[in-house]
Amino acid sequence: MVVLKVFFPSCCSSAESGLLVGHWIPEQNSAVILAVFHFPFIPVQVKQYLSEVRQVTQVNVSVLGTWSNCKKKEESLSEFLEDLGTIFSHEPWIQLCKETDSKFWSCSVIQKHPSTPKEDEIILVYYDQRKVMLSHLHPPGNLTNSTDHKAEDASKLAVIFDTVAKSKVLFMKDRYDYGPIKLTHWQSEGVEASIIVELMKQASIPVCMLLTFLLSFVSSVCKSRVLKFWPLSFIWSKLSTCEQLGHRLEHLQVISSNRKAQNQPQLMRKANIFVSLLADVALGILLMSWLYRKNRIGHLADTLIPVADHVAKELQGLLQWLMGVPAGLKMNRALDQVLGRFFLYHIHLWISYIHLMSPFIEMILWYVGLSACLGLTVALSILSDIIALLTFHIYCFYVYGARLYCLKIYGLSSLWRLFRGKKWNVLRQRVDSCSYDLDQLFIGTLLFTILLFLLPTTALYYLVFTLLRLLVVVVQGLIHLLVDLIDSLPLYSILLRLCRSYRLAAGVKFRVLEQRTGKPLRLLMQINPLSYGRVVQTYRLPTYSCYPKDSWGSLCKKLFLGELIYPWKHKGEKQD
Repeated sequence: MVVLKVFFPSCCSSAESGLLVGHWIPEQNSAVILAVFHFPFIPVQVKQYLSEVRQVTQVNVSVLGTWSNCKKKEESLSEFLEDLGTIFSHEPWIQLCKETDSKFWSCSVIQKHPSTPKEDEIILVYYDQRKVMLSHLHPPGNLTNSTDHKAEDASKLAVIFDTVAKSKVLFMKDRYDYGPIKLTHWQSEGVEASIIVELMKQASIPVCMLLTFLLSFVSSVCKSRVLKFWPLSFIWSKLSTCEQLGHRLEHLQVISSNRKAQNQPQLMRKANIFVSLLADVALGILLMSWLYRKNRIGHLADTLIPVADHVAKELQGLLQWLMGVPAGLKMNRALDQVLGRFFLYHIHLWISYIHLMSPFIEMILWYVGLSACLGLTVALSILSDIIALLTFHIYCFYVYGARLYCLKIYGLSSLWRLFRGKKWNVLRQRVDSCSYDLDQLFIGTLLFTILLFLLPTTALYYLVFTLLRLLVVVVQGLIHLLVDLIDSLPLYSILLRLCRSYRLAAGVKFRVLEQRTGKPLRLLMQINPLSYGRVVQTYRLPTYSCYPKDSWGSLCKKLFLGELIYPWKHKGEKQD
């Protein structure tokens, strides 16, 4: 049994009698009705107009049949509608009829060539023309793992959506155009327009030109050779603020580009970047207004020095505890005193540096607060850099302890291979057998004993400073996560899903309106929107930060061996 599917726009159900204009899809045996040409009209002008539409839209738009909407059945009108089939030849010829005194519709198909089989069943599908034209159909999330039947259904729906979207030029002609052709479609009451939108379009041209000039100037300065020399290149690559400013500069270049978006993903990416920038700047201005209200900058500067002194005193107390008998452990007295005094001297230098900078801290914070007008992410990146600078002594302690601990671990592993008559072959990257002299074994035993008995003292200092370093890294990591969330969250897509869910379509569902023997089956096609998780996954913006690819086992191995850990490294950096 052959089934003919007719997709009819619900906005044309009250149109006057006329011609059904649309696109025929022979592969699906479906007809997509796009508009109704109602009487009176001149057939020559209709053909000329459709040829112009086909050239612009690249869609084979043609007259598919006739549409009759009358209060009572008139034989003269029905005969006239049948005669139109000889002027506009199409196979098959569809005749739709709606009678106001009955809730049922009649639909018939005329086959001019009887060699083709007669249609046994007709399905009339109503669809919202505006929603289908504005929506973007996304393939199902499990399309790769789905059956061929689901993939085929998705491709069929995509053809229908694409046909309506490409026929936008056809919808620009409305009943207020006093031309020889009168159309009925979703914009029959007048083309949608907004004075605010038109004014913003006109104002965006000079603004984009000025922004493009400024961005090109800033980009040329950033790419100058002066910034490529050390230490400017090192500072630019290590500071989170510089990375975030460079990331936002790329976003501004994308927005101000005069190149039109080629497809829907590019358009959504531009819109998401624009809304993300607006939200970022708005949150930054709110933060700035909060900081400068009631002199909160001064209170913060007055609190910073006592907090730094308190942290330094706590570290001094921790080192004095380690220099004694920590937790009842018996340490190597000489090495313990050397390491403790070494770290105490660094804390003394750091306290002197903080007190030397104390008169300028309020002024520095005042200018740092002004940077919040560039966005909340910039302010958070500056906060992350300030935390890194204020805890630089903890980082130095961690590096000293890790290097010393790593040296002893690798020394003990090498000497352990010496006892077993093995050695590490550097060229072949493997362990080979080797014979050692008595003197070599004696010196190896002596060194192994010294390193083994000094290892607990070094390991204790390494453990304490590693925990302190990990605490700082966790705080910075939370700040980076918040920055990445603001940078990557597709706010425009989420708002579009919230306000106009049909714009992001995951598929369609059909609801039965009318089913009666001898009458066409009438269905209503409704759009299923994407879920919020799919929206975020599909339109998530890329960020400049990359997370470590190490597993928990690899991370624990590096901590055990004393290798330096940088969980929040940027792209292009080498892992130590």
